[in-house]
Amino acid sequence: MLCWGSWANTQKLAQKSWRFELFYWDYVIGILLMSLIFSFTMGSSGELGRGFLDDIRQAEMSNVGNALLGGIIFNAANILVAAAISIAGMSVAFPVGIGIALVLGVIVNYMASPQGNAMWLFTGVALITIAIVIDAVAYRKKASQSHKIPTKGIVLSVIGGVLMALFYRFVASSMVTNQEQPEAGFLTPYTAVFVFSVGILISNFVFNTILMKRPFEGQSVTYSQYFGGSGKEHFTGILGGMIWSIGMTFSIIAAGKAGFAISYGLGQGATLVAALWGVFIWKEFHGVKGTTCLLVTMFSMFLIGIGMIIYAGI
Repeated sequence: MLCWGSWANTQKLAQKSWRFELFYWDYVIGILLMSLIFSFTMGSSGELGRGFLDDIRQAEMSNVGNALLGGIIFNAANILVAAAISIAGMSVAFPVGIGIALVLGVIVNYMASPQGNAMWLFTGVALITIAIVIDAVAYRKKASQSHKIPTKGIVLSVIGGVLMALFYRFVASSMVTNQEQPEAGFLTPYTAVFVFSVGILISNFVFNTILMKRPFEGQSVTYSQYFGGSGKEHFTGILGGMIWSIGMTFSIIAAGKAGFAISYGLGQGATLVAALWGVFIWKEFHGVKGTTCLLVTMFSMFLIGIGMIIYAGI
């Protein structure tokens, strides 16, 4: 949750001189790089489980395919939600896209692997969903409402939210159920995240190339512009991807004990962390009247909802 809610700070740092489409290449490279670091360190040590290279060798292609597909779906979802934010604004994209991802994602993962107290889990999810809507209302007050919200932005939010809800399940279905004594043919968490990251990278040659040529905002960008970027610009994007990858890896590992529904639900609480960065570090609501009560209510709902999700797994 902390990592998923914090990686976007690197995009904010880079956005003054570095287009999103160019930043996104480095972000994807950072995800893959961090997954390799984890695989050859934590994923290759210890007395129990199965080492990374041994795990790759014994993996069944169906499970490798599921993890790859999870990466492809995530990449499509991530780009669509980003596009929805640029077209319709945070006040639409967040409650629609992230709200759908949270609710549908928890339902899908709980139905596939029911673990934890359903009442506490779904009550916590409901409170977090309300908090996301309140967050959107606060952004609506911050933004000018003189323009009509484009239908395309809403459609992209819905599609992106549905895809975001589904990617985690594909990765989960490729994984072992016992990380200490892993079943044959399935992937351990570190291997699953690595294969998932490869899926993101491969699909990015299609998705992001299209986005570069036909961006949702501004002029098209080229690969020569990407390779002409400074070391600082490239490092910022790679760092963002590594931060996100840490969050994904820990979320998948935690699911071995907490269950996939609870782990995914807590991860989507990243909106709270992002809001904390926005309010207290980036001062996004400085001088905006009528938002203090909304923000206090939002943070309260988030904290209570996250507490309920945690309690659901105890």
